[in-house]
Amino acid sequence: MTQISAPASINLIGKRNTSAHVVSRAMYATCIVFAVIILAILAIVTGYLLFIGISNFIWHDGGWGQIFTHWHGSLSFFYREPISDRKDALFPGGMANGVLGTIVLIGLASIVGIPLGMLCGVYLAEYDQKSFLTAPVRFVADVVAGVPSIVVGILFYELLVLPFHRNSAWAGAAALAFIMIPIIARTTEEMLRLVPNSYREASMGLGGTKAGTIMRVVIPAALGSIVTGVMLAVARIAGETAPLLFTVVGNNSITWNLNDRFPALTVQVYNYTNRNTPEEKLLAWGGILVLISLIFVLNLAIRYATRQRGGGAH
Repeated sequence: MTQISAPASINLIGKRNTSAHVVSRAMYATCIVFAVIILAILAIVTGYLLFIGISNFIWHDGGWGQIFTHWHGSLSFFYREPISDRKDALFPGGMANGVLGTIVLIGLASIVGIPLGMLCGVYLAEYDQKSFLTAPVRFVADVVAGVPSIVVGILFYELLVLPFHRNSAWAGAAALAFIMIPIIARTTEEMLRLVPNSYREASMGLGGTKAGTIMRVVIPAALGSIVTGVMLAVARIAGETAPLLFTVVGNNSITWNLNDRFPALTVQVYNYTNRNTPEEKLLAWGGILVLISLIFVLNLAIRYATRQRGGGAH
């Protein structure tokens, strides 16, 4: 049997450590390079979106030099409806109807989708793990979460539009809620499973009921992560167009009649991108920027409120 001297074995171990260190540093450098590439692409896309979108508010036929003179006219995007005669205005109207319509549709869908999704997630995580319903419900939630949105639009067109012979905000909100529920359910389930069982055992040991433990201990412990899942679902439906093309169709006027065709920002952006006039295409970019900004502000507000609540609890 070959004997290896102590100095030789030390040199061999040193070479192996050096090789492993080189590989580790190379992988670390590779990760940094790809992270920088991804951030650069994100910065380019975001910058382009901001440039084109903001141009809708501060650019016009007079050029950039008259920004302050016509700033009030540029803000008409937020409080004017689309107009057909562009000769009487600096821009072809605004998208006030689309902005308000989108907020209403998101609100209606959230009223239905968030409670149902969270209750489904609580059931999957906390109740009847050996029940014959648990596995099918989880499987169906996974399948529905991956269904293309256009299929959802056609489904609710058949269920809520054709039988009543009218497009409506109710049909659009129902389609959006259908998209939200499986996302929130699976996110809630996974986040509740991350809460240590010691929390539940301590609460039950102090005389807490199952429902009380879930409501007062488990859900608050996972609230931040659950809110993140809810915001992902809200962001998903806020940018959906296909379901709304089949259900609400769109409306060029501000309306509060939920039983009729209803405006939506994504539908209006879609319609404007198919037009030939540069003014309407510019409005479409402005609508995209407003939509993304709306989601961003809503996300920050909910995260801030959740953090404040968590800080107060401690």
